[in-house]
Order: sequence, then C-alpha cells, then structure tokens
Amino acid sequence: MSVVEPIVFIVDDDRAVGDAIKRLLDSVGLRGQIFRTAQEFLDSPLRHGPGCLILDVRLPGPSGLDLQRELLRTRTTIPIIFITGHGDVPMSVQAMKAGAVEFFTKPFRDHQLLDAVQQALDQDRVARAQNAERDELRKRFESLTPREVAVMRLVVAGLLNKQIASRLGISEITVKVRRSRMMKKLKAKSPIELAHMAERLAIGVSVVAVGGIEPPTRGL
Repeated sequence: MSVVEPIVFIVDDDRAVGDAIKRLLDSVGLRGQIFRTAQEFLDSPLRHGPGCLILDVRLPGPSGLDLQRELLRTRTTIPIIFITGHGDVPMSVQAMKAGAVEFFTKPFRDHQLLDAVQQALDQDRVARAQNAERDELRKRFESLTPREVAVMRLVVAGLLNKQIASRLGISEITVKVRRSRMMKKLKAKSPIELAHMAERLAIGVSVVAVGGIEPPTRGL
C-alpha cells in the first residue's frame, strides 16, 4: 500500500505570508498548499487527505475561527495551527479550547512554526491510524450474527459459559461454538481483549439489556 504524502494547508489572504510559509516548508521537505480564503480550502478535495492546517484568523469572508467551527461541525478532524497579526487572549483561548494545536501572533519564529507543524502532523497520523483500526474493528463486528453478538455481550459482562447458556436458553456446547466463532471473527485472543474491543465500539454490556435477546433454541 502506497503512503500518501501529508500536505500542510496554508489559508492566508496575505500572499507574502503564505508564500513565505510555503518556502519554509519546502526547505525542510514538507509539501505546502496555499489557499486565500476559507471557502477555497473547503472546496478542495485535498483537505480530506492527511496533513494539517495553518490558518490565519482574519480572512475575507468566513474567518479562521468560522472555518474551525465548520470543520468541527462536519467532524473534519484536521489539526489546526492559528496565525494572526491581530490576536488577543480571548481569541486564542477560544481557538485552543476548540482543539487548535497552537496559536501564534505574527511575527513568529520559523522553528516555532515548524515544531508546531510536526506536532500537528504527528497528531493527524495517530488519529488516522486509530480511525482506520476502529473502522476495521467495526467491519469485523458487523460480520457477527445476532446470536454471536448476544454471546459477546454476555462474555464481556463477565458471565461464564454455563451462565450464558442459562441466560440464552441454549446448551453450553452451543455457547462454546458461538463464542469460538465470535472470537475468531473479531481476532480477539482473550476476554480482556474482547472487553477492550467492546469499549472501543461503544457496545453496551449490561446483562439486563441482553436478557431475552433470543428465544430458547438448540440451533447454532
């Protein structure tokens, strides 16, 4: 599988500033892409790829803070580094509370910006890896049958095979078969690992909730 090169997106209507930042990124082997407005960035399909965003607060049209809010609203989790020539404490606090990596007032030092960019790219890489892992886990979970899900919930709730059999009205051997299939599909090596998977999938494990999940049956 080919690795997609991350892009450092620069949204700044000051051409001199944008060009200077791009040259700085080029000097350390990072790819930069300049946009003059928030809408130009939103219209670019590149924004969905790996990278981070260097964002001026004051822009023609929607501001940098407006763009941050829009990205949050659409659950676009790209790390943001704010830059501004007219910053104040409330503005920086607002940006940081909303998840910004850093907030710089112009002029700033090159090494400070590069350090923040590296932090943002690392953050994006970790988040994308976690999302891919969660998506893969979700696909495995969706491959389970409803009866296997019922067994999974009770295993995670801490019930033994005999207790699960009694709860579901099936034989203990049937529980063992379904449990084995379920663990194999999820690639879970132990009940503890299974519990961690259930937590990541936000799957409820209440024994009360699974009571009566299926009628007594001897089928597998």
